[in-house]
Amino acid sequence: MLMSWPEWIEFSLQFNHVLAIIAGSLVGLSLGLTGGGGAIFAVPLLVYGMGVDPREAITISLIAVGLTSFTGFLSRWRMGEVDLKTGFLFALSGMIGTPAGTWIANLIPETVLMLAFAGLMLIVAERMWKKATKPFVKDSLCQPTGHEELDDQMTCQRSLSGQLILTSRCAALLLMVGVLTGVIAGLFGVGGGFVIIPALVLFSGMPIHKAVGTSLFVISLVSLSGVISQTVAGRTVDLQITLPFVLGGLAGVVAGQAFAKRLSGPALQKTFVVAIVLVATMVIVRNLTA
Repeated sequence: MLMSWPEWIEFSLQFNHVLAIIAGSLVGLSLGLTGGGGAIFAVPLLVYGMGVDPREAITISLIAVGLTSFTGFLSRWRMGEVDLKTGFLFALSGMIGTPAGTWIANLIPETVLMLAFAGLMLIVAERMWKKATKPFVKDSLCQPTGHEELDDQMTCQRSLSGQLILTSRCAALLLMVGVLTGVIAGLFGVGGGFVIIPALVLFSGMPIHKAVGTSLFVISLVSLSGVISQTVAGRTVDLQITLPFVLGGLAGVVAGQAFAKRLSGPALQKTFVVAIVLVATMVIVRNLTA
């Protein structure tokens, strides 16, 4: 028996809800499993899986990434794995860069925007592959010192107690990386953890576990700035897609973190690299042949 138009519309809406939950769960699951880089799947899933406009997909992605990162931050904060001082510096500069990324995204044609996004995906894949094959992080440029008062230094300094000592050049370096993270977030709707975590370890001398927790704090604030920038720019989202997508993402993160403890990290990351490259290739082909 054929459905009437009202019944068909209701069925379509329910089907879209299910699709949004599944898509959000996949993004959250990948975030929970890999600890970073999973958000790169959000925009392609929304655009090619659900037919969402690319710029609207960026906004939805920022909302989902922001909320899932904030949830992760609260958990890490309770465990004492967040450096709020360094995180605030990064986040404030990132929040400055986000409107610039939003402005650039509004100037770029959708095809160019998606091709640039595919390029970003390949960069993330390359970084994840390196991390999987060489899991040990390069020695920090941040040197310990026993003196609280320092002359201007090229690299950041930490006291013997582990407190970050900000020189003008150190602050400028962290601010520049923070602004870059904000631009990437506003332009592509991703958190930028693949930039934040290496920068925190390399330039601020932060232990890797604390860098992960601090990056979640930074990403949540930068994503909030991105959502505000998108709203000011007149960008709207379909709540019937956004809410189930976000809920699916939150559930996926919890499940991913639980599974991650039982799986081999390097092998898992290599699998995700293959998936990222395949999705990036699909994005490139679809936009070049459109």
